[in-house]
Amino acid sequence: MNRIFEKLTRHLAKNPRRLFLIDSVGALLTAVLLCGVLSNLSPYIGMPKTTLNLLFSIAACFCFYSAACFLFLKAKWALYIRLISFANLLYCALTIAFLFIHYNKLTILDLMYFLAETAIICLLLYIELTVSGKILNKR
Repeated sequence: MNRIFEKLTRHLAKNPRRLFLIDSVGALLTAVLLCGVLSNLSPYIGMPKTTLNLLFSIAACFCFYSAACFLFLKAKWALYIRLISFANLLYCALTIAFLFIHYNKLTILDLMYFLAETAIICLLLYIELTVSGKILNKR
């Protein structure tokens, strides 16, 4: 597993644009799931619709940020990767805070979705920080 992770991060350090593409697609998927699926299922899930809309708005902003970096960024990859990493970390913290705030209303579907999403984002966050470190160490 370590060998696969090392190979992946080495590849992404050589091609940091791809990391922004992965982040953008992930944020788009999150936004679609929050707005298109969970928001429409709000009578059956416990997370309030206003909370879902807030998380959707944040995910949409992250999608645009990462897409803009993918399309237009030419230098200072590590800085912009670290910015989206920090933003992803704050998103995870906010999501976990909402899980605690609304815990009594949540269904098992809510918990499964938001914990899985947070775990995936944390994995991406770890990859992003590792890649930005490798980019900085090349200099």
